[in-house]
Amino acid sequence: MNANAQGGSTIEDNAPAAPANARSGLIVAAVADDLPVTALVTRARNGDKQAWDELVDRYAPLIWSICRKYRLRRADADDVGQSVWLRLVDQLGSLRDPAALPGWLATTTQRECGRVLHASRQVPGQRPDAGDIPDKMTGMAESELLRAERHVALRDAFTQLPPKSQQLIALLIHDPPMSYAEISAKLGIPAGSIGPIRGRCLEKLRRHPAIATLINA
Repeated sequence: MNANAQGGSTIEDNAPAAPANARSGLIVAAVADDLPVTALVTRARNGDKQAWDELVDRYAPLIWSICRKYRLRRADADDVGQSVWLRLVDQLGSLRDPAALPGWLATTTQRECGRVLHASRQVPGQRPDAGDIPDKMTGMAESELLRAERHVALRDAFTQLPPKSQQLIALLIHDPPMSYAEISAKLGIPAGSIGPIRGRCLEKLRRHPAIATLINA
């Protein structure tokens, strides 16, 4: 795997909020996003270079956007990005929850930015300058930052659901799609109760503080 990941995308500070009538769709979409992330991490752990490259392509804009918020110089942002990817190479096999990778990357990037800023204060005349960081593919960076925020919020809320509810939501967004009859047989519940249970699960997720804050932002 190549840890020398380069990125050139950044975002401005605010990501678009979802309209109220799209709340359930946002939650289900965020759950569904967990599946490819988990698959990519699993494949990358097994030495799949294509999976690693896809992770880099997907999340490099997230790292650059955070560097921009910290107003780092281009050279410092390069250093942060390199450090974050090297840390991921080292810790990829020990990530307890592969679906939480976006949150891990965001947290690690913030720590690295703090390290660089602290070091720059020790050098007279050294000032961060966000203008050194290119601002291409802004829309892509916004999308990835929102995706990361949704992952962090959703994983927090999702773990609060009862195990049976977690299983139901996972089966409802299964790829390829499963029929209600198949889900009924797998979980041992009446097919007619799946819709109402799904609604109650989504309502619980919507009421979770992390999800409510993200939806209403």
